[in-house]
Amino acid sequence: MSSKLSKTASSETATAENIGALKDFEQNLVRLQQIIGYQFKDLNFLRRALTHRSFANEQAEPRPLHNEAFEFLGDAVLEFLISAWLLELHPTQKEGTLSKLRAFAVSAANLQTHAARIQLGDYLLLNRGEEKTGGRSKSHLLVDAYEALIAAIYLDGGVERAKDFVRSEFHETFERMNPLDLTATDYKTALQENLQALGLPTPKYAIIEKQGPDHRRVFQVELRVNGKRLSTGQGTTIKSAHQEAARAALSCLDQEVENLKKTNE
Repeated sequence: MSSKLSKTASSETATAENIGALKDFEQNLVRLQQIIGYQFKDLNFLRRALTHRSFANEQAEPRPLHNEAFEFLGDAVLEFLISAWLLELHPTQKEGTLSKLRAFAVSAANLQTHAARIQLGDYLLLNRGEEKTGGRSKSHLLVDAYEALIAAIYLDGGVERAKDFVRSEFHETFERMNPLDLTATDYKTALQENLQALGLPTPKYAIIEKQGPDHRRVFQVELRVNGKRLSTGQGTTIKSAHQEAARAALSCLDQEVENLKKTNE
């Protein structure tokens, strides 16, 4: 009897928490639209973009749709819009150069920065498990939600509205990209050149963790210089994780260079 009462109380608590979360969520939708500068005609697109699988799977039937399919579409829309923009700006550049610039623009590290700037994690619908493990600040959740947001804007307003959003969001990224100097967008090359100039050996990268399903794998890599751990990086591909680790290493290299030289003696 007590067990049944306990389960009932637990269920009622969970239901109350869901109601509270959904109420806050609806209020947050208004705030997020103001932040991104786009008003949805159909808020269901935005709701789905912000609904994580963990939350959707715990709801009663009919369950709300989660954002994974939107991530798939948003990734494609973003690549298309970035590619078109690059070609518009650099019509005579080689395909290889444009591909490297695009890879930097749509990298997990860059998308995470954009998502963090608009505090996208604050607006996600997550279950209690994800909440407790810091889901709102997890890199892959932020990147996925950002891509889903782009898909939502595209589905609601068409390619022109998605284009307006992307160009507004990425203009600073494009200002940093120079097709004549790819080291600004290639952190691995920049790090290696800095280390060589300091008389230090080539960095070593190693995968230390893999997360997620095969179709959405997230890699965690560790970067070491002369046997000393300098940084870590995370990405949806090994290549992007390497770039993120190199970016982090560059940001702390000045503070760590003396220690690295000591281990080189």
